Amino acid sequence: MRRKASLILLALAVFFTALSPLLRWYAFPRLAKIPANQYQDMVLEAKDATLLDYGSMTAKKVDKVTIVQTLKGNVEASEKIERTAGRDVVVWDGLSYVQGPDGEMVSKIPERYIFDAHTQEPVHATGEMVDGDPVKREGIEFKWPFLTEKRDYEYFDAQARITAPIHYKGTQDFRGVDVYYFEQTLPWTKVPFPKTMPVEGITAESVAKTGTTRWYTTVRRFWVEPVTGAPVYGEEIHKEELRGGTLLGDRDKVTAFAGHVKMREDYIRSTVDLVKSQRLLVLLMTSYLPWGFLVLGIGLLSLSLYLEARGRRPGDPSPTEPREQEPVSA
Repeated sequence: MRRKASLILLALAVFFTALSPLLRWYAFPRLAKIPANQYQDMVLEAKDATLLDYGSMTAKKVDKVTIVQTLKGNVEASEKIERTAGRDVVVWDGLSYVQGPDGEMVSKIPERYIFDAHTQEPVHATGEMVDGDPVKREGIEFKWPFLTEKRDYEYFDAQARITAPIHYKGTQDFRGVDVYYFEQTLPWTKVPFPKTMPVEGITAESVAKTGTTRWYTTVRRFWVEPVTGAPVYGEEIHKEELRGGTLLGDRDKVTAFAGHVKMREDYIRSTVDLVKSQRLLVLLMTSYLPWGFLVLGIGLLSLSLYLEARGRRPGDPSPTEPREQEPVSA
């Protein structure tokens, strides 16, 4: 009976010990992915900002500029791309909508971001664009990979349509969550005008004919929860200028926008709560269950060996061999 029990325990020990690395290194990379139908929005604000009044073409101080960012998963487009890409793909249709203190639109820039659901690497396909202009992204945007590492990453800047390094600057505590802090500085770069301008009758093409150009620089900061790869907070020190051309008269340049853009407080709280819940799910597959199965396997193996050893103790009596029966004499 002991030997049978030890064999069962040995089989279970082998099963759980083998399951530990399979769950971490085989199942997790295939099961952990961004859902294709995900929707999220974010509101950011720049208080005491500088904003261009296109009516008078002068920069004015305003109480607040609001940026609403939305990302909506396009399931139909992702399924179409998956048929040719041969992997799980997510398509995010994004919109960055900027409005002034009066609620009027300053700019709106649509974007289509296509990426691998598991690794967050860009997937190049028809429809990839920023403000209607085809782009070919390199590097990440919006989200870091699962199990983010302490290193620099390549990050795509939608304004300039270029990729530049975003640098790991250290580990911090953000509202009870251990996060990695990343920072990217983009120097003054010439960028296109938005397709949709805030004043009726003014278009990107008509402004370009005046010889006036648009320039932009930013310091981009993210605090990223490393297990999920999700930013829990982000901000930018953002500046835009119009330079040269007849539109500015005798001026060399004018500030189009300048402000310290930060996530609104209610969105910070909801983002932190959401990331905390998602973090637990990822940890179950990458740490808690693999280590738990490994410890369980070792424990079952030890118990199996113990029962086997008890079944073979030297103090137990040896079975007696039957003796041949002697003939009985008559």
